[in-house]
Amino acid sequence: MKPSVYIESSVISYLTSRPSRDLITAANQELTREWWERRLPLFRAAVSETVLNEIRQGDNAAAAKRLEAIEGIPVLPLREDAMRLAQVILQSGALPAKAAADALHVALGSVYGMDYLLTWNCTHIANAGIQRDLMRIIASNGFEMPVICTPQELMGDDGHVERPDS
Repeated sequence: MKPSVYIESSVISYLTSRPSRDLITAANQELTREWWERRLPLFRAAVSETVLNEIRQGDNAAAAKRLEAIEGIPVLPLREDAMRLAQVILQSGALPAKAAADALHVALGSVYGMDYLLTWNCTHIANAGIQRDLMRIIASNGFEMPVICTPQELMGDDGHVERPDS
């Protein structure tokens, strides 16, 4: 069975936005497009209602482009246990209150048992400094946190997909 990946909003934004003039951002956008073309078919991908809410915001044309990019990708509905877990994450101080949506992304990936959570949000999600706390909190609530990574980290080679249990 293909490994599962929860795709967070920042990845979709990088995928569909105009190329940045910032060299690092432009490189990350190109990596995202390459990952989407080469690697996405190797996964059971999903987004969530939270992702949909986020990518619908802003410029109408840009939002339409983001929504078009995820056509056909299953949408995970919000679950009460995910909302409770996100609240526990916020109450623990592992993430600040302003990162409530980020806590919900991590919680959704966890309660749905996703193998990976793909993001370019390195402030609150793909942040090695907070992942140990997140893992502890999530495990103490009976779930396993997905491997949180950027498209660059999940590039691999075309012949092999790393599995968290291998």
